[in-house]
Amino acid sequence: METNQTAKAIDEKDSSEIKTDDEKLVIPIVQEEAFLDKRVVESGKVRISKRVSEHEELIDEPLFREEVTVERVPVNQYVDQPPQVRHEGDVMIIPVVQEQLVMQKRLVLVEELRVRKQVVEIHQPQSVTLRREEIDVRRITETENFGDKI
Repeated sequence: METNQTAKAIDEKDSSEIKTDDEKLVIPIVQEEAFLDKRVVESGKVRISKRVSEHEELIDEPLFREEVTVERVPVNQYVDQPPQVRHEGDVMIIPVVQEQLVMQKRLVLVEELRVRKQVVEIHQPQSVTLRREEIDVRRITETENFGDKI
């Protein structure tokens, strides 16, 4: 019987048997399976362009500098040894001595230099050139795509 020969070819796990009185009938059971496959498809293109623009800008930033003023103060006192440099608040006092010949040699404090520092703020506006980049991103349609190559 041809039906029995077919039954032998099909695995018993994949088939179901129906028995009749005279013969054995084998019915194959079929199962479908789905296979998925992915691929990369180009869906469009973009064009990116960059521009650099320049503009003038006025910058006024305060700058600081120190200025020193010197005040000469006559003292004309006799001293035994040169006085030390001293500070009175923000004023530095520097003694100036000289030797004078009299009967004897003595130190005379002739004057003191009073040195004062002060901070002066000045403004010097200057024009500078500043650059800025701008980016333009544009999607390319299918009709534009035929003549252009990116």
